[in-house]
Amino acid sequence: MKKVVVTGDRPTGKLHLGHYVGSLKNRLILQQTEQTESYIMIADQQALTDHAATPEKVSQNVFEVALDYLAVGIDPKKSTIFIQSQIPELAEITMYYMNLVSVSRVGRNPTVKHEIQEKSFGQSVPTGFFVYPISQAADITAFRATHVPVGEDQLPMLEQTREIVREFHHLYRQAVLVEPEIILPKANARRLVGIDGKGKMSKSLNNGIYLADTEEEIERKVMSMYTDPNHIHVEDPGKIEGNVVFTYLDVFATDTVKVEELKEQYQHGGLGDVFIKKYLNQILQEFLAPIRSRREGYARNPDQVMQMLREGSEKARIPAKQTLSDVKKAMGIQYFD
Repeated sequence: MKKVVVTGDRPTGKLHLGHYVGSLKNRLILQQTEQTESYIMIADQQALTDHAATPEKVSQNVFEVALDYLAVGIDPKKSTIFIQSQIPELAEITMYYMNLVSVSRVGRNPTVKHEIQEKSFGQSVPTGFFVYPISQAADITAFRATHVPVGEDQLPMLEQTREIVREFHHLYRQAVLVEPEIILPKANARRLVGIDGKGKMSKSLNNGIYLADTEEEIERKVMSMYTDPNHIHVEDPGKIEGNVVFTYLDVFATDTVKVEELKEQYQHGGLGDVFIKKYLNQILQEFLAPIRSRREGYARNPDQVMQMLREGSEKARIPAKQTLSDVKKAMGIQYFD
């Protein structure tokens, strides 16, 4: 049976390592899987729900996100990369789904509640931002996604999509939609903590290492990473739990035996923070150097990148149009066919 995968990112800035371990890595694996059809969306309409006053920031970052996709190895021949706003069918499907979900249900969505609090909207939350789980449901179901790889913070959003599918089938008695399954990253990479150790890596918190960062920026950020504040002297025993450097080593180091040896030495004393940070810096430099190089190459050909997005958007409209037609037929509002 064919697997259809839909994922995406809001173009509010360049992508970072948190995006890589949380979703990009899974996308690379899935696009190599036989009988898998992948759609990757640059969600500019969702980004505009809280950036309506600065649309130029969103439009400029569409290109930056596309560069990041190509740089990590997303292949437009294997994955359809498209821009959300260029698929008008998604907005129409969203409108029909909005009638299936109550205001109170959206308000109970933990992800929505957290993000409203994080952005300090208070009572001034834009309506589009408040209901974007419904828009996300339209994005997923328009392509009849069978699987959606996301970070664990998006679980409530995916559950809301599944609820909408079930409600639509219950009301209109026709199973024209697909209820998607969720694909989570490995447990140790589900929420990559920021370099400050205060929360997940985030653009808004400015605590991330970006795929496009220079060697100097990477080194500076690694050397400023949060470790164990009580590990003052090399000979002092240190804690592994909450130590950001070891969190990153667990995710990115391939020599797991050496990492375990370093942990043991650090806990017993005799291993300094500078040493483990330099080791991590070496690992991240080796990992990010080819990504940065490929990104710079694509950036020199902006017309080629935009043509790829145009072709991907045109291709993505085909299944979205079909789903919209099926939705309207099921609802009895396809008047002229």
